Amino acid sequence: MSTLFHDLIPAELRAQWGAEGRYPGKTLFELFEERVEENPEAPAVIDGEGTMSYGELYRVSLGLARALAEAGTGPGDVVAVNLANGRSACVVDLAVAAVGAVCLPYPVGRRRQDTLAMLSRSRASVAIVTRQIGGTDYGLMLDELRAELPDLREVFVHGEPPAGMHALAPLLADPPEALETPFRADPDSAARILVSSGSEAEPKMIAYSHNALAGGRGEFVRSLVRGEEPPRVMFLVPLASAFGSGGTSVTLAVLGGTLVVLPRFDAAEAVTAIERHRPTHIMGVPTMFQEMLADPRLAPGAADRIDTSSLTALVCGGAGVDPQTVADCVRAFGCALVNLYGSADGVNCHTQVEDDLTTVQTTAGRPNPAVTVIRITGDDGQEVAPGEVGEIWSRGPMSPLCYVNAPELDRLYRTEGGWVRTGDLGRIDAAGRLNITGRKKEIIIRAGLNISPAEVEQMVNTHPAVKSAVCLGVPDHALGERVCVWVVPNAGEEVPDLEGMRSFLYEKQGLERAKLPELFHVVDELPISPAGKVDKHALRASVTTLTTS
Repeated sequence: MSTLFHDLIPAELRAQWGAEGRYPGKTLFELFEERVEENPEAPAVIDGEGTMSYGELYRVSLGLARALAEAGTGPGDVVAVNLANGRSACVVDLAVAAVGAVCLPYPVGRRRQDTLAMLSRSRASVAIVTRQIGGTDYGLMLDELRAELPDLREVFVHGEPPAGMHALAPLLADPPEALETPFRADPDSAARILVSSGSEAEPKMIAYSHNALAGGRGEFVRSLVRGEEPPRVMFLVPLASAFGSGGTSVTLAVLGGTLVVLPRFDAAEAVTAIERHRPTHIMGVPTMFQEMLADPRLAPGAADRIDTSSLTALVCGGAGVDPQTVADCVRAFGCALVNLYGSADGVNCHTQVEDDLTTVQTTAGRPNPAVTVIRITGDDGQEVAPGEVGEIWSRGPMSPLCYVNAPELDRLYRTEGGWVRTGDLGRIDAAGRLNITGRKKEIIIRAGLNISPAEVEQMVNTHPAVKSAVCLGVPDHALGERVCVWVVPNAGEEVPDLEGMRSFLYEKQGLERAKLPELFHVVDELPISPAGKVDKHALRASVTTLTTS
């Protein structure tokens, strides 16, 4: 049974954006076909297997599309995809679009509970998975889950498939004859489902149309491109993540650029890839760039210093980035850092390549109405006075359709006019730039005092021995919550103990005494979720074994 997607944005507003030229009015596959016609020999994907041209990617994608169609996959079907970064993931993205189906990619590493929740709620009729990832056999997992997934008809496996499933590798190595007539879907229909691991018990899934991806998200990336040549974008984050959704759909289908990917993130390999593949942009989260900064080949004056002259910008999203990391990145990589505030739910705001260092360190830039408009609201849903703090709402050409088969989330996070309620707190300053001040859900309430974890994190990160930090509230029977901080030290540096850090924050940074951390833990590294972000759920789960320093 096909999943039905409704649009929470008023139809007249979508039509207005179309009339204003915000939307291309074409499907992702149609846009990709145009890029192929322009230059079939151009490099499309560079991965561990080498370089794949636009023409070759087109041929293999249409071959897989034929195999999907012959297996009964058609318009409106949801295809769940669990593949690592690489050409195979791009082929599948395009093949799914060619048959008019809806792609549901999710990063490798999701376990049984999340897999069942996503495939069940989305009513996925097809799954394309890697057989073995780490210690998990996803082919066997899906075989065991078949009884709980009545909508799941076909499974394609990258690796040796269990009985009753299809082998994916032969279809990619020696693709069938191309699908003659790709399906021409309505550009306003669902094309992709983005997955977000919010505060809910199971992952949130958000449906996006072809127009929203190519138009709204496309304009976000286009605004960062400089010069006439198509960009070469290296994605350190999973292409299956919300941040990675700009890979196939934007870098390839919209911009005709080159997509550079590593099968998994490795800081040393990523640094090497800069010189080897000459990317213009790198998409990553703060922890990734912090790990790369430790590479001695990026040090000024290093004898074997990596040539970073191809870079226009590092695009840093997924979490807030501290001012010191911004400054260190600009110095080490010799290019701009773009501070991106965005989410799968449908919000986007970012600094620009030309912005000065202070702007990038302290703001998320000016909202771009071609992507989303930002409004700051009070508890009553009305806009607050300029400069005041309130909840960040977002709406624009990038706005998604709806949450997937989750009316309770539609009611919680979307307004009657289609605005996305982010749950984040911010203000618009006198220069029109967005300042993120915290998150409603993550406010620590200690003895009746509201404490912003983001404020504490930012100040902890200013300590010269600290590489990265996370602040969370932990339950306390007497005070309600206590302030807990985890820090990763810079290589060779010794982080002070709890009292030393409290003294630094109070005396040097001026943090109020009531906001000082009460629990403090030094770790070698922070746990990372499959999407490449700091796994705050895992940190909270570790609190039972947490000790003060």
